[in-house]
Amino acid sequence: MRKFALAGNPNSGKTTLFNALTGSTAHVGNWPGVTVDKREGVYKRLAEHVAIVDLPGIYSLSPYTPEEVIARNFILEEKPDCVIDIVDATNLERNLYLTTQLLEIDVPVVVALNMCDVVKKNGDRIDAKKLEKELGVPVVAISALKGEGIKELMERSLKAASQGRQGRTVLEGSSLDHVIGDVTIALDGRGVQNPLFHAVKLVEGDELEVKEHPAEVATVKAFQKQSAGDLFGGDFEALVADARYKYITAHFAGAYERAKKKENLSRSDRADRVLTHRIWGIPIFLVILFAMFHLTFGTDFLYLNTITGWFNGGAGFAYDVDTGSEVLNSLVAVFFTADGISTPGAIVFNLMDFITSQIGNGIALGMEALDAAPWAQGLVNEGIWGGVASVLSFVPQILTLFLFISILEDSGYMARVAFILDRAFRKFGLSGRAFIPMIMGFGCSVPAAINTRTLADEKERAMTNRVIPFFTCGAKAPILAAICGAIAAEYTGVSADLLVFALYVFGMAMAVIMVAFMRQTTMRGEVAPFIMELPSYHAPQFHNLMVHLWDKLKHYIKKAFTIILASCIVLWFLQNFSWQWQMVGIEESILHDIGSFVTWLFTPLGFGLQLENGWVFAVAAVVGLIAKENVIAAFYIIAVGFGFAGAEQSEDGIAEVMYLISATGITWQGLIAYTVFNMLTVPCFAAAATVKAETPKGRFRYTVAFWLLTSYVTSCVVYVVLSWWWTAFIVAAVLAAVIALIVLRNKGLIGRKKRLLARN
Repeated sequence: MRKFALAGNPNSGKTTLFNALTGSTAHVGNWPGVTVDKREGVYKRLAEHVAIVDLPGIYSLSPYTPEEVIARNFILEEKPDCVIDIVDATNLERNLYLTTQLLEIDVPVVVALNMCDVVKKNGDRIDAKKLEKELGVPVVAISALKGEGIKELMERSLKAASQGRQGRTVLEGSSLDHVIGDVTIALDGRGVQNPLFHAVKLVEGDELEVKEHPAEVATVKAFQKQSAGDLFGGDFEALVADARYKYITAHFAGAYERAKKKENLSRSDRADRVLTHRIWGIPIFLVILFAMFHLTFGTDFLYLNTITGWFNGGAGFAYDVDTGSEVLNSLVAVFFTADGISTPGAIVFNLMDFITSQIGNGIALGMEALDAAPWAQGLVNEGIWGGVASVLSFVPQILTLFLFISILEDSGYMARVAFILDRAFRKFGLSGRAFIPMIMGFGCSVPAAINTRTLADEKERAMTNRVIPFFTCGAKAPILAAICGAIAAEYTGVSADLLVFALYVFGMAMAVIMVAFMRQTTMRGEVAPFIMELPSYHAPQFHNLMVHLWDKLKHYIKKAFTIILASCIVLWFLQNFSWQWQMVGIEESILHDIGSFVTWLFTPLGFGLQLENGWVFAVAAVVGLIAKENVIAAFYIIAVGFGFAGAEQSEDGIAEVMYLISATGITWQGLIAYTVFNMLTVPCFAAAATVKAETPKGRFRYTVAFWLLTSYVTSCVVYVVLSWWWTAFIVAAVLAAVIALIVLRNKGLIGRKKRLLARN
């Protein structure tokens, strides 16, 4: 099977084209760096099937970042039959810089001129035939987003792959032409493949080439001495870059004709004046973030009932459930509650809750009809279906949250978030590039951790991996929703979505605080510069959004019926059997003994020995290390053990937590501390394994220690301060002392370094 590679700049539409070609569920996001390693699929609409490899987005083939190394090595070593170079037609000159480097490799190249629909919409015109003539390789105008021109692109790529191609450089006729030619001949004589590409990189002073071909370095250095007074003072890398851009301007600028604009600012520029404003940028982001959580976890749509009192016995909506049928009552309960009109998230949750309840009732009736043994009924109804259903009920809400995040990504707004956060938090030791994987952590920590490969600085990668779990992922969302809903109902009456939003923001704040702490202590260093292109805003594509959601849905369904199912069965057995393997009550069970053994550890956090049955929260937190969804499943199974009836499960999904509040006597302060602990502690096994893979050998144990220590200390502080407000002054004094010690230590280190430099 032939193999084609997709190469191009970040945000050029590579992954969108990959999905259009392969039907893959690869994540499509309208921001730089969404692809961090190659992805493979198959295109089946040609005379023969073709393997498609999506390479990381890169600006050049110089090995300055990990993704550039991945793309370069794949093209040179894997030898694809054709490289499809995706070029953003709206940023032609910048994108063609990479094209000029790809042309130097002995591989068939086809240029996919993407986003031509945007060019046309802007009233501009691009001459693909002129570009093809100048480049000497096929050029096809396409729109990956709309699926236009893709068939022609693949047909011409297959034809090019069957013909082969010899590399050529745009540096012919430049001041470096002579030395490049000499080095190319020398490399070709030694049997080096792609000699022209290696020669150009060697002339640039590429570190990899210098190590691989030391014999030819002498030729370059000799020529460099002769031209020391030339442009750029003999800096050949700068000379090569300058020559490339001059060639692009001279030969390709005429292929793009811009329409005469009545105004200088585009719609994206006008929107950015507001959304990326120096003062209002972050507040606007927080408002958008709160709107997402309100529409996902709230129950009073846009607070209409709070504002108007329409559902509180007023002259508005009124419905007597005693007069309606059971089906109609259930339907009304999906869209309307005592709080008012349900939000989209509440509606899909209520629908799923109704479905899982009906399935559960059917399973229970079936087990009774079969006259199954009591232990078998308990295992199936409570241990298997009850635990899994408690997680499945939250899947629609999680998907709703993912939908909003995907809309922000696909529209181009998330790239702006990285920009405004870079400007705000650079002083804390964090660049905007690091915020890209962090924000991805709202969806799942696994791809977020993989995305840290785009960070060039090793210390920044380590810090980012450590704090990614602080950006609450979708798996933790049910924990926040259930506990915050219970707190709002039992104690404070505060809107649950406000509490969820506050905890999400708290997690983000903790990430920034801990990065600043690490920058000043164990990982001191300069913040890497951050340069990124802000893509134009565009309407999210329905197909892309659905592909993303389908990918997440499959992930949760698979996890629910594998890891979570197995955990629920184990929990049920441990809760219902003694060490002698006899069925007993929960207070005589193996689970009770195991939980009680470790409960004392969590006493300073508010859910330990001070509670009558504090062990239940310790057990739920521990099984949450396997998969965070297990926390909710554990709540259900344990609540049943204390006498909770499945029929009592309320439509807002917080009945289990409310039942455990009464069974344990935990305070709202303890519940908040418990939520914070689960947000900041070791993530699920999958995320932890991914972070380990991205961490230098032998260093992962320090990351685990960081997670455990940070979550424990922070939860303890939260519980103490919320329980006794006056302790906030003690905490503030301790923090001030720690900061003062760090500042004094750093000044001492700087002074010592200056003295050493002065001696030398």
